Amino acid sequence: MFLISRSEKINRIYQTLASTKELFVSSIIYGEAYTGKKSLVKKIYNNSLWVDGNDLNNVKEALKNSNYVVITNFDKILNYDELNFENINVVAISNSKNMDSRLENLFAFIYNMPSLKDRVEDIELYKDIYKKEAINLYDIQSDVEILNSDIDISKNLKSLKSSVYKSVLLKSLREDDISYLLYNYYLKNFSGNNVYKKQLEVFEKALISAGLDIHKSQLKLSDVLGINRNTLRKKINEYY
Repeated sequence: MFLISRSEKINRIYQTLASTKELFVSSIIYGEAYTGKKSLVKKIYNNSLWVDGNDLNNVKEALKNSNYVVITNFDKILNYDELNFENINVVAISNSKNMDSRLENLFAFIYNMPSLKDRVEDIELYKDIYKKEAINLYDIQSDVEILNSDIDISKNLKSLKSSVYKSVLLKSLREDDISYLLYNYYLKNFSGNNVYKKQLEVFEKALISAGLDIHKSQLKLSDVLGINRNTLRKKINEYY
């Protein structure tokens, strides 16, 4: 499903690409992986013949036998001279960050898909969409707050979706879920000597971190935890 974009540039790409759908012209949309190129094209050209650029022979066969062809992974094709785009509608999708100058004579329309970091207006939009999906998937009955520090856009929409799903799941865990999670963790890491001391950090560090964020004071936190302030300071110096 093509996700609505708040990016003016992406909306222009979509509109222009849609306007040339019935024309025998060639277009290419390029940019980083997982920026939504394939979803955008699929919204318009879902009924076209789709082929993978990893199989050049299959691509050439498709160009011979179909009037409407979408070529994914176009950056995997090295010999452009073997391609004939005459009298057909071709849309190529490339994960190359930079446009090969040799392609300027092959394609009538060239579109650059901006990465998510250059589409700040879309990050919040997609974050909310993926959060709703995750809440529905995990059957969570209450809202979950997703902070900007929780999300990862290093791999565009792929990492954004993954980080949002992960955050929703982890923030909705109940006490029995956490106990089960720790149980399975300890099953894999219960080895060597001094296991208790080694694994104490797993839950103690998180407890102290959360306490410091809540109370903003080591003195207050030591009172709440019921431990000596020097003991708390020692643990903080040990863990951070």
